[in-house]
Amino acid sequence: MYTGLKHLHSTLAYVLLAGLVISILYVLFAYLQNKGYNRKMALLGLICAHLQFVVGLIIYFVSPYGVQNASGAMQNSISRLYFLEHPLTMLIAVVLITVGYSRAKRQPTAKKQNASVLLFYAIGLILILSRIPWHVWPQP
Repeated sequence: MYTGLKHLHSTLAYVLLAGLVISILYVLFAYLQNKGYNRKMALLGLICAHLQFVVGLIIYFVSPYGVQNASGAMQNSISRLYFLEHPLTMLIAVVLITVGYSRAKRQPTAKKQNASVLLFYAIGLILILSRIPWHVWPQP
């Protein structure tokens, strides 16, 4: 079960990155051209982020690197990455993406809606890229 979830998580990482980049680029072009806010494009990045986070959360409790490795996690940098840094940073990124999407719904103009999604999604993407375990990615 763990191997299948790990492969799913690795595959969904590509989907997440593609979904976020597509959402950010679409919103960026809409912002620069003063076009209307497209909620479905913003929803693409939000759904990808939440789906990846749920699979990652399941892996966190099943993996030998997750909760089961809590006793010695801080001494080794790889264990610390899997136990603390990666999950915490991904949680913060998903929260920021969710805040950006929710905040955009309350903005009065399309330009402010696009700006909200653009800002929070870009920060979320930067956080995600900063904590991807690059030493095992892309996985064969």
